[in-house]
Amino acid sequence: MRKIPMRKCVVTQERFPKKELIRVVRTPEKAIEVDLTGKKNGHGAYVSLNKKTIALARKNKALDRALEMEIPTAIYDQLEELCEDE
Repeated sequence: MRKIPMRKCVVTQERFPKKELIRVVRTPEKAIEVDLTGKKNGHGAYVSLNKKTIALARKNKALDRALEMEIPTAIYDQLEELCEDE
């Protein structure tokens, strides 16, 4: 039986299996990207793919604190689009 990697959502502080979360990464070039593979190089933060969680992240700037950079609104928009697909 394989061990399931767990990650914590930076907004809700709840632990989920890694596959249930989406990773947002600050690359070494100081760019912010949504990492769908979960393997991009850089400092990452995990967020639950839930519209309420994304809205809360935008409001309380949890991703900004976790990645130590201001997150562009385009990233939040991209995360919300990913929520609609699921």
